[in-house]
Amino acid sequence: MAQPKTPRLPPIVYIFLGLLCLVVFPRIQAVFKTDSGRGSIGNRLLIQDKATPDKQRGVEAFAKGDYQKAIAHFKFSLLEQPNDPETLIYLNNAQAGNNSLKIAVSVPIGSNLNVSQEILRGVGTAQDEINQKGGINGKKLQVEIVNDENNPEIAQKVAQELVQDRALLGVVGHNASNASLAAAPIYQQAGLVMVSPTSFANNLSGIGQFIFRTVPTSKVMAEALADYTLKTARQTKIAFCYDSQAPDNVSFKDEFLAAFISKGGQLIPTVCDLSTPNFNPTAAVNEAINSGADGLFVASHIDRVEAAISLAKANQNRLALFSSPTLYNIKTLQTGQQAVKGLILVAPWHPQANPSFAETIAQRWRGKVSWRTATAYDATQAIIAGLQQGTGRDRLQQALHSPGFTVSGATGAVRFASTGDRIGNPVIIQVQSNGSNYEFVMLSNKP
Repeated sequence: MAQPKTPRLPPIVYIFLGLLCLVVFPRIQAVFKTDSGRGSIGNRLLIQDKATPDKQRGVEAFAKGDYQKAIAHFKFSLLEQPNDPETLIYLNNAQAGNNSLKIAVSVPIGSNLNVSQEILRGVGTAQDEINQKGGINGKKLQVEIVNDENNPEIAQKVAQELVQDRALLGVVGHNASNASLAAAPIYQQAGLVMVSPTSFANNLSGIGQFIFRTVPTSKVMAEALADYTLKTARQTKIAFCYDSQAPDNVSFKDEFLAAFISKGGQLIPTVCDLSTPNFNPTAAVNEAINSGADGLFVASHIDRVEAAISLAKANQNRLALFSSPTLYNIKTLQTGQQAVKGLILVAPWHPQANPSFAETIAQRWRGKVSWRTATAYDATQAIIAGLQQGTGRDRLQQALHSPGFTVSGATGAVRFASTGDRIGNPVIIQVQSNGSNYEFVMLSNKP
């Protein structure tokens, strides 16, 4: 029995359906991408902690395209929570409208909220300043916030998504060096500028012409710390304890050791890896003391500072403690307290190095800010200055790599070496007590 023939549609119908797929399918993909939960320009709440009702209403209005209502709610939220950088960034994004230039910032919201907010405060400050002045050549700056959790695999996925957004002109990030190292080759291959405000691992240098950072390298900072350890602190016999799974702190340890020995210091050999599951801080300190150490160098991953603090507590102030910029964070003070008193570390910046900027930004955010806020501000300022010279991805890269490029930042003049590394000097800092509280105090800004 013959099957009935399927009626054929006119050719114009097939053409129409094909065009419809070309238009609709990318939009469907965009919806699914938006629902992944990693990024937001204001249509999604990434930081749930202490979120005000107005912030939630602002996000809902933004997602519906009602930007005027979103602006009103974000402003009310900032009155209640003035130190919330996510809200300030979303407010600026809502005010930017369609006539804007877009960048992204990738932070570890899921693994380290404090560090994420420190970075976002720097980015949000720079964005707000330029937008209040009318934007970049008449176009306001829009910032997408992305959560990479300091996870290298997630950072790679984030980078792969960001490079596909052709409206995106640059990325501030990532935070931890292992995340930056995982994502950098993707940005390099796609020709999208990445400026890390916090990654100081040596092997980030020279990955490619699109990779930059606004912190000094491990080598520069480690040499400054080694010089201070020997000449000022007069500690000549140092044992080492570090996280072998943190590339930035492995780099720093290697550079510090090389500089320390070359300047006349003595390595006290011990086995101390903060990343081992059975790490015993008491045994590690006792081994260092019994081996003749007068100081202990401690370096941890930014998301695992608890191990370093447990070592400081086991030390009971017996050995002088030295560290990388990683331990310059609020958790060190809050959790370590008396145990970290006297800790010497090196960092890219301290409020005492630029009092006017520190006072202005502290008033804006209702409290003290860290070096991560300053270097994130500088990273955003560098991108802004580059975009003022040209708004394409290639034009931005060419501007940042220009020998004459410089922009005034929180940490001084922002200039890059041919490797993309920041040209600048670090500061030496110590944890001191201020009554019942503890604080980071700058000792020297000369390496």
